[in-house]
Amino acid sequence: MTASSQPGIQPDASQLHWLSRGLSQPGGKLPLFDEDGQRVDQALVKSCVAAGWAERWFNNPLKPDWVVCRLTDAGRTILVARLEGAKKYHSGDTSQA
Repeated sequence: MTASSQPGIQPDASQLHWLSRGLSQPGGKLPLFDEDGQRVDQALVKSCVAAGWAERWFNNPLKPDWVVCRLTDAGRTILVARLEGAKKYHSGDTSQA
């Protein structure tokens, strides 16, 4: 079940970074560990789930305390909008299409 995204709330830099890592993964799977091999802060995971940008995907029977999540449609929408905005900024397009 997907929580609905809370209107007006935008992810911060650390949330965006973690969520963006799911864009290139099958099913939008979000990583349990960061690029340095450290476990992703559970407060960050919980805040993204609470905002509706990520959802619990399944329980890991071997490590029940590990929360396996994936991007929601709302999370993907925010990321795509941010990426499109960054492309326009870097290309010099300042139109308000």
